[in-house]
Amino acid sequence: MTTIMRAKLQVSDVQSTATSERLSLRAVCKTGGYPADGSDEDNSFAKWTPSAELTMTINNPDLLGKFKIGDKFYVDFTPAP
Repeated sequence: MTTIMRAKLQVSDVQSTATSERLSLRAVCKTGGYPADGSDEDNSFAKWTPSAELTMTINNPDLLGKFKIGDKFYVDFTPAP
């Protein structure tokens, strides 16, 4: 089955320890609004998913330090068996 929803999230906080990181992500948004012609790609995501929050802790040493505040990511929701 294909992806049934795609969200665009932005890293809002990173809390690091020696062995893990706690990541907080929120729905993309723009202070001051978007262009009326919809030319800003974040506009589409903000329109249909105006509010979202995701928090996760990662322990994979290869990923520690890779996530920075302000980074944006697509998150795909695909049904799992």
